[in-house]
Amino acid sequence: MEILGGPLFGVAGAGESHGPAVTTIVFGMPPGLFVRAADIQRHLDRRRPGSNRHGTPRREDDTVVLLSGLYQEDVDALTAGPAVQVIAGEQLSATTGYAEGYTTGEPIAAIVLSTAKRSADYTQFAGPAGEVRPGHTDLVKHYKSQGFVDPRGGGRSSYRSTISDVIGGSLARLFLAETFGTVILSSICQVGELKAQRTLARHVEELAGAAGRLDPAAIATLEAELASAEIHSIDADFAAAAGDLIKATRIEGDSLGAAVEVVAVNVPPLAGDPLYQSLKLRIMGSLGGLNAVQGVEIGAGFEVVARRGSENNDPLRRSGYQANSHGGLIGGITTGMPLVFRVGFKPTSTITRPQQSVRKNLEEIEFQLRKGRHDPCVGVRAGVTLESRVAIDLLNAVLMHAASHVAPDAFRLFE
Repeated sequence: MEILGGPLFGVAGAGESHGPAVTTIVFGMPPGLFVRAADIQRHLDRRRPGSNRHGTPRREDDTVVLLSGLYQEDVDALTAGPAVQVIAGEQLSATTGYAEGYTTGEPIAAIVLSTAKRSADYTQFAGPAGEVRPGHTDLVKHYKSQGFVDPRGGGRSSYRSTISDVIGGSLARLFLAETFGTVILSSICQVGELKAQRTLARHVEELAGAAGRLDPAAIATLEAELASAEIHSIDADFAAAAGDLIKATRIEGDSLGAAVEVVAVNVPPLAGDPLYQSLKLRIMGSLGGLNAVQGVEIGAGFEVVARRGSENNDPLRRSGYQANSHGGLIGGITTGMPLVFRVGFKPTSTITRPQQSVRKNLEEIEFQLRKGRHDPCVGVRAGVTLESRVAIDLLNAVLMHAASHVAPDAFRLFE
């Protein structure tokens, strides 16, 4: 079963790259949070194809339509969302989605239409004699599904499926921001062999100091700086050079790997559990399970291998931790320090350079891509999805912690 997060807060999604739409159901959202569709849309706009000139040339509006789980007494304001129509023969059915309202605690359903498909580009991969793209899921999904698989755009394995991640993550981060002031950021820190000199984790550490917290003004400045670069990075010089490298690699018909930092600030302490429900396990598994991810580090990552305990242990005072080698998690439980992750992406599998491959019937071929629109570096658009996955698991851990502290007043119906 495909569910992100859970068991208390989770996201279920459905839809293929070239299907009619991606549908999403978010369950477990606490009631009383005021949600605007525009709050979700701004994160989807970062994820959507065509949002960055260094990503795929496919262009989608990716307009979110909210269909359930919100309410307010001003029904006109509630239902002022995008129009949705279904035409079957001469029969027209029409309605509008929700624009803004309070969460009711019931499941929140959303739909995003797919309107810029070129399914004919994928006939090369169809059927038992279809060609297999090296590094892609074509071969394993064909046999896993007994041949009943949608090859268009990678089907469900497409990055398009992460629309559901971003919708669920947008709602989670709204709740975390309003309740705790938590903000989740990301920054591309490596493209190919090119590495950033300024890192998001170090910059946040300098701004936050030993307290590990940032005020809203500092966060707004940081978000503006990240958004203004050539690619989403705190290091503008690196971003410009990375943009040039991506352009040159695209012309060569090849692709590049990337590394992305994800940092959550103003994190509530004590969320998460040790061992099997470890928040470290949950988040690292969630980030590691994203399309094309090959590795995840937390805190100081593999640098700790070369350290001694006397160097790596973060000093403690009454006010809290004085450093953050642990990356905000100890024993799978948040400490209140920033959550810090680094995620490594492999080069995009679909490239135009000739390669050795097979057909799905295992006949050996010299593979050459005929058509298609692809990201030359998947890390360019990945940051918002990584942020979303952190938000989903963090909110679930917060609700799990709250569930272990039962207040009798919350169970009173009558005087």
